[in-house]
Amino acid sequence: MTEASRRGSELLSSLQARAGQLLHEVAKFGVVGVVALIVDVGLFNLLRFAGGEGPMYDKPLTAKIVSVCVATTVAYFGNRYWTFRHRGRTSFHREYLLFFVLNGVGLAISVGCLWFSHYALGFTGPVADNISANVIGLALGTMFRFWSYRRWVFPEDVEAAEDATLRTSI
Repeated sequence: MTEASRRGSELLSSLQARAGQLLHEVAKFGVVGVVALIVDVGLFNLLRFAGGEGPMYDKPLTAKIVSVCVATTVAYFGNRYWTFRHRGRTSFHREYLLFFVLNGVGLAISVGCLWFSHYALGFTGPVADNISANVIGLALGTMFRFWSYRRWVFPEDVEAAEDATLRTSI
């Protein structure tokens, strides 16, 4: 085997291993996301409709804020201790705050897709709204969350992440 073919073989093996690890993380991330979605929808409906009129029946926005905060906390712990457990760790407060902020950006992406479709393009029907917010927006927001969590919340290199945080806070 020539030197070039050996290096090519090593590169291919390395790429396959990295792709396998990434696929494994994506699958775990998806499972955690589904669990968080169930918590969000379930808690929202319990708060609004448990026993007919739940404790927050007349407060749908408050119920949604509570359910999203609880679901986000579930997602944080699922991702920290299962999806990205092999990655670097920084302080709990830093990770948790960044996780919430980046979830907000993901939400803004989804709402932005809905806004663009509904108001800029004039697609105002229920199917169009659901496709733009809950298919396209959710997909783009989820891709952003996965990328940003790996990059900033649960980085491979903890020192680089802490340096980046210090640079942005100065």
